[in-house]
Amino acid sequence: MDKFKLLHNPRCRKSREAIEFLKFHNIDFKAILYMNDGLKTSFIQEIIDKLSVNPIDLVRTQEKIWKENYKHKKLSNNEIIDLLHEFSKLIKRPILISKTKAVIAIPAEEINKII
Repeated sequence: MDKFKLLHNPRCRKSREAIEFLKFHNIDFKAILYMNDGLKTSFIQEIIDKLSVNPIDLVRTQEKIWKENYKHKKLSNNEIIDLLHEFSKLIKRPILISKTKAVIAIPAEEINKII
């Protein structure tokens, strides 16, 4: 079993940089192509807990979907998690996840905080 999971979008430069960092440091990981498959709400909640952030902190607020439809709405944490489930494009990336912690790997050197 892989020690780490990486939420990865191959079209994202920051995500590709995280992959390069992990490979350069010989860190065993599994890339999760969440843009294709989406994520279960329970897994999104697990990531939020491991990051120790609020759900809104996981939202890419510059995305068109967010700006046009949700930016000025008061949403509960559960509603935000449901949005992240429905629109996986809104999830910040890359995120490296271990058994107990997670880190948004921007820049890729943030990975050092949990390896």
